Amino acid sequence: MTPPVPPRIYCITAPEAPTVAVFRRGPTNWSHVGQWDLAGLRYEPGAWLGGRIFPRRCDLSPDGRFLSYFAHKPSATWELGEAYVAVSKLPWLTALHAFPTCGTWTRGYCFTKDPGTSADEVPELPIPYRLQSIPAVQFATELRRGWAEAPDSPPRDPRDVWDQRRNARIQKRQPGGHRVLCVESTGHAGGEFGTEQAIDGLRVQYSLEADGQLTLLNDLQWADWDGEGRLLVATRTGRLQIRHFASKREHTVFEEDLALLDPKPVPAPDWARHW
Repeated sequence: MTPPVPPRIYCITAPEAPTVAVFRRGPTNWSHVGQWDLAGLRYEPGAWLGGRIFPRRCDLSPDGRFLSYFAHKPSATWELGEAYVAVSKLPWLTALHAFPTCGTWTRGYCFTKDPGTSADEVPELPIPYRLQSIPAVQFATELRRGWAEAPDSPPRDPRDVWDQRRNARIQKRQPGGHRVLCVESTGHAGGEFGTEQAIDGLRVQYSLEADGQLTLLNDLQWADWDGEGRLLVATRTGRLQIRHFASKREHTVFEEDLALLDPKPVPAPDWARHW
């Protein structure tokens, strides 16, 4: 028998809370959203969607409560059509506000506290955040969360409207530590980035720099630091892990296997159905 294909996983951290939005794709026509509680060391499964969510065009509010997501559901029958942006409560997808898009070319929307920026489609929401369009730049979500382009990252060609013709490299220093987490796009510059365990078409390679040595993290499809300097990862086999560094040794303090999940849509609880 052919072994099951591991799920594609991408996560978005909350800048002001120990909460992570987890996006899982698989089987192909299904998307799943979950909430990773870093303080309580637990994973809470949420909504399933018989369609596609584009994680790199989504965002999690700074307090970890609200999700802005871009979805494409060909079987959708509501008035907004099959491609839309919605705001919901993590880890559910019940739309508290939503608007249609011009197909899958949209960049998606992110949360901002800047009162002077808002999309035309988005009125003032009853939360302390507004929405603005996500810029067309590689690793836009990471760059809003403390990452920075590496000194050796190739510059962007000003004619490259969608920022697809380079293999960008970004990095982030460990909070309270000396390690540096690095990630780069590994597709062919000027062509497709590839699809194997790629999130929204962006294939990546992570590495960790410490004490002058660079270690490739070939087992990861996503990673970031939490506020305590622990390494949060999603492995290529579909596991969420928290890796802690102590006395130059690494040990795993949390693990959840998302490869074991099967689509089981359930209604959102009442608290997720209203602001």
